[in-house]
Amino acid sequence: MITPPTAPSVHGRAKVGSSAPILLIEDTISLQMVYRTILINAGHRVVCAATAAEGLALFNSEKPSIVLLDLTLPDRDGLDLMQDMLARQPNVIVIVITANGTINKAVEAMRAGAHEFLVKPIEEGRFLSSIDNALRDTEAAPIQPRTIMRQPSDLPDGAFIGSSAAMAQVHAKIGSVAQSMATVFITGESGTGKELCALAVHQKSPRKQGPFIALNCGAIPADLLESEVFGHLKGSFTGAVSDKLGAAAAADGGTLFLDEVCEMLPALQTKLLRFLQTSTVQPVGATRPRKVNVRIICATNRDPAEAVRRGEFREDLYYRLYVIPIHMPPLRDRGDDVIEIAETALQRFANEEGRSFTSLSPQVRSMFREMTWPGNVRQVLNVMRNVAVLYDGTEVQPYMLPDDIAARTNALPIQPKAETGVGLTELMGLPLAEVERRIIEATLELYSGSVPRAARVLDVSPSTLYRKLEQWAKAEPTN
Repeated sequence: MITPPTAPSVHGRAKVGSSAPILLIEDTISLQMVYRTILINAGHRVVCAATAAEGLALFNSEKPSIVLLDLTLPDRDGLDLMQDMLARQPNVIVIVITANGTINKAVEAMRAGAHEFLVKPIEEGRFLSSIDNALRDTEAAPIQPRTIMRQPSDLPDGAFIGSSAAMAQVHAKIGSVAQSMATVFITGESGTGKELCALAVHQKSPRKQGPFIALNCGAIPADLLESEVFGHLKGSFTGAVSDKLGAAAAADGGTLFLDEVCEMLPALQTKLLRFLQTSTVQPVGATRPRKVNVRIICATNRDPAEAVRRGEFREDLYYRLYVIPIHMPPLRDRGDDVIEIAETALQRFANEEGRSFTSLSPQVRSMFREMTWPGNVRQVLNVMRNVAVLYDGTEVQPYMLPDDIAARTNALPIQPKAETGVGLTELMGLPLAEVERRIIEATLELYSGSVPRAARVLDVSPSTLYRKLEQWAKAEPTN
């Protein structure tokens, strides 16, 4: 059992004076004082809370890199609190503290993204070792992605909507395949919503009450990918300080989503094929496999058949995975979906930022329809967030858009109308501001009032032209 030490611990390798403290959430005040004393004597900076509400407030204000969390709190379930924290700060390391009677809940927490769990009463050495190991993890890989359970409520507004014919086909296919156990292979450009498509399949399936585990195969270091997928046992390799439940086992009874699956190393492709054939997983260092019941959904922004031809992806694995293909269309092929997505996202961001926006102006709608949107839905969401943060109003006006919108408009052939007859002689003797105005107005007339096309000809941002047009309109005398 832990007792408060009387001298600084030999484990005091912490970051004294670190800007990010350790957040301790423990409702038993006596234990909170013991844990706090040990951590301070070891050189750590600590902030404490006795309830979930206090803990979440400190989490938002202090931005800790490590959280010590008691799963049994008086005002809220600790597991729900942990998932809120991981959703807000995915790289935070959560060490859960539990009593013997709630070990099953601790295992559930591990599946949902916890780093480790400690069982009361906790030995001091074990307690400090867990903190030191967590600190090493944050130093060695501060942005290393971790497997986190995604719930249906995680679907952001505007991210998977659209009434275009292309999206109607996607929704129809999702409805058809959801009830099946067949493997789904989602393709599409970056930002088209492949993970949201996978989540939609999961939500409509009989497995919707089970976990949805998403793993980005392209974002995890190669030497850690096998451990992330299949797990490992303590001591199986350097740095394996505790058992780790892999994504495949964590998804038992639910869905495992493997994003960027074509980035998987050949050696791991072999193990994945064996997993698909046997429905068993064998953690690194384990001698016996474990049976799991998992549905596989995978995705890539590459051409998987081309990856097979290039020898980068196993052909037999390709045919195992490529059972039900779903292609997410790029936003440029989805017609007015861009307007629907933008306005839905705008209202959401406006609520979050305390703004009054409700819609796009007709000019912005026209600009959005002309754009190619190389970043697809993700780019639209970023633009709407930018507007909601920097401006306010009821309608989004062209001058509110980021300046790089001009460079991303659709490069359609420019077909000007007949020339307007504005010549150099007519401009001689006029003030420079008036010359500028006449040239801009003449260019707009040449291109049927299209601001994006006129901006390309004049080599300026469309937002610059919209700003000038608005200024000139305000300066006009009113009758």
